[in-house]
Amino acid sequence: MSASKATPPRRFPAALDTLRGARRDDGGADSRSLLRPQRHLHEAALDAARTQVPSGLGLDSAQVRARLVQRLRESGIGCEPVLDAIAAVERHRFVDSALATQAYEDTSLPIGHGQTISKPSVVARMLELAFGGEQARRRGTLGRVLEIGTGCGYQTALLARLARLVVSIERLRPLHERARANLAPQRGGDVRLVYGDGRLGHPPWAPYDTVIAAAGGESLPAAWLEQMALGGRLVAPMHDAASGGQVLCVVDRDEQGHVHRHHEAVHFVPLKSGRE
Repeated sequence: MSASKATPPRRFPAALDTLRGARRDDGGADSRSLLRPQRHLHEAALDAARTQVPSGLGLDSAQVRARLVQRLRESGIGCEPVLDAIAAVERHRFVDSALATQAYEDTSLPIGHGQTISKPSVVARMLELAFGGEQARRRGTLGRVLEIGTGCGYQTALLARLARLVVSIERLRPLHERARANLAPQRGGDVRLVYGDGRLGHPPWAPYDTVIAAAGGESLPAAWLEQMALGGRLVAPMHDAASGGQVLCVVDRDEQGHVHRHHEAVHFVPLKSGRE
């Protein structure tokens, strides 16, 4: 008589005690939980709880910007109007959403078309230098500003809080349109966005109390110097023959002409002519 075949263990449907985990003789639960159909959902919920941003500390929190301001202050920036503007403007609104978590780090970030949004420390330094001009010191404002290189519009938003009028020129149409969209929700300030060749300045609104540029060339365009008001100040990156790199160049205009001074080394995108 042949032996009967052994019945193979049943896999499905699984018994209820299998789903719950076997019980030990002492009444405790066995750690070997063979099947938990909802385990992945359970873990996802735990992960979400671990990664959730604490209430009040999101990117739109004033505390996030306050920490950036504190770091800038510790690095040597002491111009209170500039620090107040940086504390008020949400930088993450001006960068791609994928880079938003880096918006309050002291780093430059790509904004497309071979351009970048400058490091907060460099922006703050340039604005602080601009505030050192004769007109700005006396009036407490940057007055009428010519900005070369609107980019994504972040520095433009800061300038709008520091000046009576900002005329900002961008030669790349996609960035010009992007800046217009970014600046639309911003309140306060008189800002005129111009799609044009920044090397030519913008004569219709000249003269300017402040000229500030976000791109550097071998020399400063004559149009920028010509459109400066008496007592005005220009801040721009420029090639330095001695170092072979770029430095921040500050130019003051007085009754005798233009006085040039060079400051620390920087790295900006090259200044180009024309429109694209």
